[in-house]
Amino acid sequence: MRLEKPRVEPLSPEEMDEDTRVRLGDRPVLNIFRTLAHHPKLMKRWLVFGNHILAKSTLSPRDREILILRVGWRCRAEYEFGQHSVIGRTAGLSDEEIARITGDPDAPGWTALERLLLVAADELVDDAFLSDATWQALSAHYSTEQMLDLLFTVGQYNLVSMALNSLGVQLDEGVPGFPKT
Repeated sequence: MRLEKPRVEPLSPEEMDEDTRVRLGDRPVLNIFRTLAHHPKLMKRWLVFGNHILAKSTLSPRDREILILRVGWRCRAEYEFGQHSVIGRTAGLSDEEIARITGDPDAPGWTALERLLLVAADELVDDAFLSDATWQALSAHYSTEQMLDLLFTVGQYNLVSMALNSLGVQLDEGVPGFPKT
C-alpha cells in the first residue's frame, strides 16, 4: 500500500446517510464504498457507470479482469489489484496468470489476444492513447462496442486507482495485495 493509513477514514454504517446505507445493503461493505460514502451523490452516480463496466460490459469477464488487473498493477493500486485478484479468479484466471499480469506482455503463456490486452492497458495508462497497430490488432477480435468497453474499462480503473491511492483506501480483511515476487 502506498499509504499506511487512510487519508479519509471509511465511514461506519451508522455514519452513512440513509440512502447510502440502503444502496449498499445489509452485507459487509468494502472499504472503497465506506470511503466514498463521504460523498453520497458522487458515489451514487459513479456506481451506475461502474456497474456497467463490471457487470454489463460486452467484454468477456476474463478479458475485462486482465485489463483491470493490469491497470491496477501499472497504477500501483494494491487495493484495486487485490480486489480484482479475487474477482479475476471467479472469471477463470489462475493464481499463476494473475501473478504473470505483473510481468512482460510477451511472456510465454498468453494468447495473442491476452497479450494485446496487456499492451493496450499499458498504452492507455502511459499515453492515454492506443497506437494504430494495437487498435488494428484488437479490432480484428472486437466489435466497435467492445472497443468502447475496453477504452472505458481502462479509463474507469485508472480513475479508481488514482482515487484509491490518493485516499489511502486500505485492503479489506482477507483480500490479497500484490503477488509476492
